[in-house]
Amino acid sequence: MARTPRELSGRVVAITGGARGIGRATAQACVRAGMQVAIGDLDLASAQRTAAELDHGTLAVELDVTNRASVRSFLDVVEERLGSLDVLINNAGIMHIGALDDEDDASTRRMVDINVHGVMHGMKEALPRMKARNRGHIVNLGSTAGKGGFAGAATYSGTKHFVVGASEAVRFELRGSDVEISCILPVVVRTELAAGVSKARFVDHLEPDDVAEAILRTLRFPRFEVFVPGHMKGLMTFASLLPRPARDGLARALKADRVFTATDNAARRDYERRAARSEPGLREVQRPPDLGD
Repeated sequence: MARTPRELSGRVVAITGGARGIGRATAQACVRAGMQVAIGDLDLASAQRTAAELDHGTLAVELDVTNRASVRSFLDVVEERLGSLDVLINNAGIMHIGALDDEDDASTRRMVDINVHGVMHGMKEALPRMKARNRGHIVNLGSTAGKGGFAGAATYSGTKHFVVGASEAVRFELRGSDVEISCILPVVVRTELAAGVSKARFVDHLEPDDVAEAILRTLRFPRFEVFVPGHMKGLMTFASLLPRPARDGLARALKADRVFTATDNAARRDYERRAARSEPGLREVQRPPDLGD
């Protein structure tokens, strides 16, 4: 028997990093579904422009996910203005690319602060609200990089492994309650974050709308682990069953080992500069000459 989809109209959703990319596309999809939408972003001006363009009462709030007090304030404003929080989408993330030994320490800390602490702050602030009402849904943006290690993105891969592991642990903690948690695992998405990134064989880059639609489906039909596109689940499961030498050979055959090393650094320059400006004192990441910088 087919499951009945959950009704989303009127539900309150808060989205971190909602001014652009996947966050913006998700906010737009939520608006179309009739949800009451709040977007939080470090770049308040961009968040306000996005909210104005989406209309339908979309709320824009300044948010620094690395600061738990800022996350608390964001959710307080959302509940004061829109009502009790039904859904939190932990979308904010950052990615610097390059060999680990060339990675600036400040860049490493920034990725961990946003990709790890940002998700943890979101869950820690949202869960008590949801558990008190015994309802709610937290959606954490992971990545297929959270299911394998990718050269050129060691720290990013590590942060996404953390998101997957922490989400799974919290899922067990929530057993018996009506609070849901989901982890979205997309391949490379055409956003600023992934500018200049190569393609693996037989794996096209996604559009932000593809991920947004997967998130909406997950809100209607809750599942814990959601690969985007869906066929990646079979590929990743198959790869995990192989002996290590065979798994490495498959990665080379699919050129998955070059996705974050054979990059177009000129195409990434604007993103890297904007990402660096998100933290005072964080200089633009320097890369070795053989990566094209």
